[in-house]
Amino acid sequence: MKKTIISAAILLSGIFLNAQNMDNVLSSRRQGLAIIAAMEAKGDQAGLEKAAAEALDNGLTVSEAKEALSQLYAYTGFPRSLNALGTLQKLLQQRQEAGIADNLGKDADPLPADYDALKQGTDVQTKLSGQPFNYSFVPATDYYLKAHLFGDIFARNNLSFADREIVTVSAISALPGCEPQLVAHVSGARNMGVSDEELRALPALLEAKVGLAEAERLRKALNEVLGDDHTPVQTVDFSVWPKGEPNSAYAQFFTGNSYLAQMDGGVANVTFEPGCRNNWHIHHKQVQVLICVAGRGWYQEWGKPAVQLVPGTIIEIPEGAKHWHGAAADSWMQHLTFHKDVQEGASNEWLEPVNDEQYQKVR
Repeated sequence: MKKTIISAAILLSGIFLNAQNMDNVLSSRRQGLAIIAAMEAKGDQAGLEKAAAEALDNGLTVSEAKEALSQLYAYTGFPRSLNALGTLQKLLQQRQEAGIADNLGKDADPLPADYDALKQGTDVQTKLSGQPFNYSFVPATDYYLKAHLFGDIFARNNLSFADREIVTVSAISALPGCEPQLVAHVSGARNMGVSDEELRALPALLEAKVGLAEAERLRKALNEVLGDDHTPVQTVDFSVWPKGEPNSAYAQFFTGNSYLAQMDGGVANVTFEPGCRNNWHIHHKQVQVLICVAGRGWYQEWGKPAVQLVPGTIIEIPEGAKHWHGAAADSWMQHLTFHKDVQEGASNEWLEPVNDEQYQKVR
């Protein structure tokens, strides 16, 4: 138990230091750019509205916000970009009506009459890639990348090249299946002036403000580019089954953090962070049912082998059976739970924690 407490303290210290690092390294302006970019890519309009309001309150200008969301059409498509711009426009109208005077900022300077988008874009793309890049497989796309994206768009100087890569990296982190592009843009961000410290601060920001899956994708990309230590963690989508609130009423009976969301009909959704498990316990005069709905975990009865919990696994726990359940060490886990065959005088008996030695045997 002492070892578990020490491990938890180290973990909490790490989380605290990550939060400190995020605030000390990433300016509030770049934090705002990163969050609205990720929300745009997710198509989360409610999250975007909240993030944009916070960013504007913290010094991001209207011009910078509009520019970031406009740029992203090249990475996330016109539908998401236009939806996001519509959300921003509605928010600005609401703030104006509420008497909030937002900083409009400075628009991009006009380009000179002899501006050569193809030449300039080729130079910018070469700097970002670290070498000349030609997409000979589709010459038309090669032209669009050079002349339009890295020429016309990147030439607009109301965002710096580094700002634009903060926007791009954050957005692609929110796009499942685009991991090769994310790795390429993490490398490109460094070439465009984003510091390694800023890149390392982004996952904590995304985890706190956007989601676990987005942060995990970026951590994996940082591992590939910077060689940072990283143990992959399977995440879950809380938009499918809610995470709920910290399970404070039962925290004393858990190792690690768990969350509780009460559902209809006496059903509860319990979310376990990686490595979290409840103590050995017994349900007297009732049968508990577990239905795993996300992630991966374990169920074990005293004296029997552990059973893996994956989505679709259903466990009926016999009345009087000593057991525990929780998440795998490298995965979040969610299960629904309810009781049936409840008799008069039904109760739960909480017993000793599942120690590290016991837990590690099922990993």
